[in-house]
Amino acid sequence: MGAQTPSGVDVEQLCSEVAPSGKHHRILPVALSATLGSILFGYDTGVISGALPYMYMPGVAKGLHITAVEEGGVTAILAVGAAFGAILGGRLSDRYGRRHNLLMLAFIFLGVAIGAAVSPNVWWLYAFRFIMGFAVGGASATVPVYLSETAPRHIRGSIVAMDQFMIVLGQLIAFSVNGVVAQASGGPELTVTSDPSGTLSPGVHTWDSVLNLAASHGGTMSAAAWNQFVANLSISGGNGGTWRIMILICSVPAIALWICMHRMPESPRWYATQKRYYDFVGSLKRIRPADSPDLVTEAREGIALSDSLENADRATLKDLFTTPWLRRIFWIGLVLSLANKTSGVDTVMFYAPKVLSYAGLDTSASITLQIVNGVVGIAGALIGILIMSKLPRRRVLLTALGLCAAILLAIAGLFAFVIEPRLAAGGRPPLGVAVAVLMLMALFMLVVQGGNGTVVWALLGEIFPSQIRGLASGIVIAAGWIASAITMFAFPSMMAGIGGGYSYLVFAAINILWLVILAKIMPETSGKSLEEVEVEFRGVSGTEDLARAGDTSV
Repeated sequence: MGAQTPSGVDVEQLCSEVAPSGKHHRILPVALSATLGSILFGYDTGVISGALPYMYMPGVAKGLHITAVEEGGVTAILAVGAAFGAILGGRLSDRYGRRHNLLMLAFIFLGVAIGAAVSPNVWWLYAFRFIMGFAVGGASATVPVYLSETAPRHIRGSIVAMDQFMIVLGQLIAFSVNGVVAQASGGPELTVTSDPSGTLSPGVHTWDSVLNLAASHGGTMSAAAWNQFVANLSISGGNGGTWRIMILICSVPAIALWICMHRMPESPRWYATQKRYYDFVGSLKRIRPADSPDLVTEAREGIALSDSLENADRATLKDLFTTPWLRRIFWIGLVLSLANKTSGVDTVMFYAPKVLSYAGLDTSASITLQIVNGVVGIAGALIGILIMSKLPRRRVLLTALGLCAAILLAIAGLFAFVIEPRLAAGGRPPLGVAVAVLMLMALFMLVVQGGNGTVVWALLGEIFPSQIRGLASGIVIAAGWIASAITMFAFPSMMAGIGGGYSYLVFAAINILWLVILAKIMPETSGKSLEEVEVEFRGVSGTEDLARAGDTSV
């Protein structure tokens, strides 16, 4: 008889008796199937950037005739839903299984894609976007866990890193689809049958030609006068419904996620936590080579970890705020999450076409050129994966925050000293200025994806001890989504109210603030085990203290 675990399980006998629970799969197809959820995460967050310009068009032109406040609401409501999804999605995953959660999320993604695409008004769109956000948050809480629990130890880091890469890839796909659809539709346009003011002749007009009559886009009409002008137009049609096609395409990866995950096994580690050891070994054999010498060792470790977690004390919300060292970790994690979400990345991710239209580009070109930010984001994600093992996390993040502030100050300067004076004088900014804004946005995405985002998500996975990891990370991630929602909601009104110069100055100042705070409180975790990180926070050192801390760490 082989060696037994503390719970009395003979692991060697179990591994020899239990057959694989289904068809064998290599780890890469398993990971690619799960990260379709990450692609959906990226697509659903990125697609709105190209859809919003069409939503602004009048209802008779098949748009939604939204205002700047409603634009912020349509964008921000997804982040609010994601905050709930990040917390509840993790709990559902723990209770019912990772694979079960991903199958459920596939149905939600599919249903809300169809529902949002056929929304008759902005209120229905709010509801479906909120549910879509819940699915996004659920995916953010489930996919990394599934990847970490199914991947072999020696490639776990690379497999888990696929999650962030696939999110960025999903955003690039969304930007590309938006660009193709916008070009195929010829850009936003409407058919005017009559104009009482005599400004527009009967016939087809681009929405840009109407928008450019407003003072905010170089015209002579105040906001109130322009709204009245549009209300008085007699319009017989238009292609404002193009946004529905962009959102509906989200159903394709949702269907692919459902089909692919049906073929994949449940997480072996989840079975172990449920004490379902036969299912645990059967699932493990589906994703490990049949002759793997490490199978018994991995099975023994999984069962032993399940035993240890069963006997471990679980921290509560009260402990989080009353235990000094836990409280310190929580506040550091909260600042990291907020620094990531309020960096200004949402102004590029969701509103780049809007910003570029202020800078002088037409709507169709602005939507298409968002692809540049997507491509650079992919490059940034790859760079982030490479530098994580090469450079200290603290230095990378602080440098990234400083660079973000400098880039945003440059964008603020272009708006304050070139773009807005030209618009105020009734002209349009030169093309070179719009190109400069686009290049600065692309550079910003490179820095955020390569430094800010990669380091923050790595740190959030490292600093919390195991007995409070789920609770603490859920709270700080939810707080980050709420901060993101505030940013998304406020930005359109900021652009309309105080202009691009002051708007980007605010975000530059926010990055400087987080830089100062994190320079004082952020620890360095590079090259340290999770046990060593926890010991450092506890304020103890030495091998004896490390051993004492090890019983509450993973």
